[in-house]
Amino acid sequence: MRGFKVNKGIESPERYVLQIFWDTLEDHTVGFRRGPLFAQWRAIVGPFFAAPPVVEHFELVAKS
Repeated sequence: MRGFKVNKGIESPERYVLQIFWDTLEDHTVGFRRGPLFAQWRAIVGPFFAAPPVVEHFELVAKS
């Protein structure tokens, strides 16, 4: 993981967007999701989810 960013909604302050920056897709899908610490992480953050999180993967196409 290279870092993360958390944004809180302005119009909907109960909503948050968590962006985690991985070096590769597999670092997330295999190394983290299938790794030994995933269950521990989920136990810590899970109670804060109102519903199961939507997980999507993106690639950077432009930056200023």
